[in-house]
Amino acid sequence: MLDHFIQQLARGAALDPTQVSAAVTALVDESLSPETKAAFLTTLAQKGETTAEIAAFARALRDRSVAVPLDAATRSGEILDVCGTGGDRLNTFNISTTVAVLCAAAGITVAKHGNRAITSQSGSADVLEALGVPVDLTPELAAASLRDRRFAFLFAPRFHPAFRHLGPARRLCADRGQRTIFNFLGPLLNPAQPTVQLIGVPRPELCEPMAKVLQSLGVRRGMVVCGEVPLPDGTAFLDELSTLGETTIAEFYHDRGFSLSRLSPRDFPLQPATLADLAGGDRTANAEIIRRVLTGREQGPKRDAVLLNAGAALFLAGKSKSFGEGWSLAEELIAQGQAAAKLAQLCAP
Repeated sequence: MLDHFIQQLARGAALDPTQVSAAVTALVDESLSPETKAAFLTTLAQKGETTAEIAAFARALRDRSVAVPLDAATRSGEILDVCGTGGDRLNTFNISTTVAVLCAAAGITVAKHGNRAITSQSGSADVLEALGVPVDLTPELAAASLRDRRFAFLFAPRFHPAFRHLGPARRLCADRGQRTIFNFLGPLLNPAQPTVQLIGVPRPELCEPMAKVLQSLGVRRGMVVCGEVPLPDGTAFLDELSTLGETTIAEFYHDRGFSLSRLSPRDFPLQPATLADLAGGDRTANAEIIRRVLTGREQGPKRDAVLLNAGAALFLAGKSKSFGEGWSLAEELIAQGQAAAKLAQLCAP
């Protein structure tokens, strides 16, 4: 069946929802070879995934996920996820993971969905594990942590058991430098079904379609961002809000319409910086960066990147009335020790 779909995609024809459902069934079939699955994912990426295809894949895979048994009070409130899709290959430290802890310190319930590194040195699971935060919670323990600590990491392999049959094909694509639809899907498959999401994507033209997918999946308030990074030989793009160049933003709110905008770093009190100033390393190095930011010992450009992205997340979650006010709130959370206290709480038994 995948061979038939490969031929269809090679002609530039999109898959309909019924075909997507059949493709997902084939992709999670352990009897099919990783090479065939990788060929399908590659051809789909080369055609270019439509908004409808991404949404259909997300629905089909969410139907196969393990649910988080949230209590009624947690489910009735706002639940935030903040993450980048990955794939920008710029080797920055774990900005979104740092922002997630900061938002939890602000009293927001944060369900951080993620995995180990695929295209970077340190994924969200890797760095949180290095910090001492539990990353392989059962669904029941995750629900309790969301209720009691306002934060839980939802380790994708535990909540998406069918994905174990996709790993070899994804690694084949990654080894070839080929992105796949799973670069987009990760943030869309959070088993806690967040009501608020901030997603970073590696190309600005993805902002609008990804935001529309989020809308179609029932997210109440969403923002999809892509930040410019000026380089000597051109422009690269960061799957975060950028402190180095302008950021493309697609956003929507349940009580307001859909909008596209551009955010300038000149609107914030940023220190001069280059991409090298945001560089990360392995899980141990990135864990130390996060500790330094959250305890206030880091005062340089890495802190600025966290404050800018936290400002957007706090605004999106309704904790501030603007990005700038969100920036100031994030500063206070660090200065008053609440960010460090939240990290310590998350590391406690």
